[in-house]
Amino acid sequence: MAAVQATFWDNGYAGTSLEDLLAASGLGKGSLYGAFGDKRSLFLRVLREYDEANDRMLRTWLEQADHAIDVIRGFVTGPVRDPGGEQARRGCLLANTAMELSVSTSEVAAEARRSYAATTSVLVDAIRRAQREGDIAPHVDPDGAAHAVLSGQLGLIVLGRVGQDPAALLIMADTLLDGLLPQS
Repeated sequence: MAAVQATFWDNGYAGTSLEDLLAASGLGKGSLYGAFGDKRSLFLRVLREYDEANDRMLRTWLEQADHAIDVIRGFVTGPVRDPGGEQARRGCLLANTAMELSVSTSEVAAEARRSYAATTSVLVDAIRRAQREGDIAPHVDPDGAAHAVLSGQLGLIVLGRVGQDPAALLIMADTLLDGLLPQS
């Protein structure tokens, strides 16, 4: 399934052919359809699994972190931290998909809303914890700041996807975080 996910991620939904999926999965046409249904069903399954894995990873990261602010900073800078910019140009499977398909595919729009709500919830928890730890000012509204952090991270993903300079992306990320999450 990881190879199928990578194929969709690298090529997008429209750019992924049946032949690409057969090669990535190692299955024959009949087996692929028998196991997953059509291309759309397979894609929606891959997208949901990707989103659920990211949610588990973010929650575990927060649970295990010494400081919640490190999780928030890592969340924002992670997609743009690669000095060569390859990771930034690849983007995020969910963000790429949302831009490609949300208007035409209601299931993708619903999945994006569900996943972004789950991410926002974790960010709210992280901001509240960072406030208790003294790393974010108490006057910061956790809900509003979490939505702004997610929006900022998605903006950085889009800029990375179009080839913005990786060093500039990191400066933008730091500026964004300093503005949204002032210290006590």
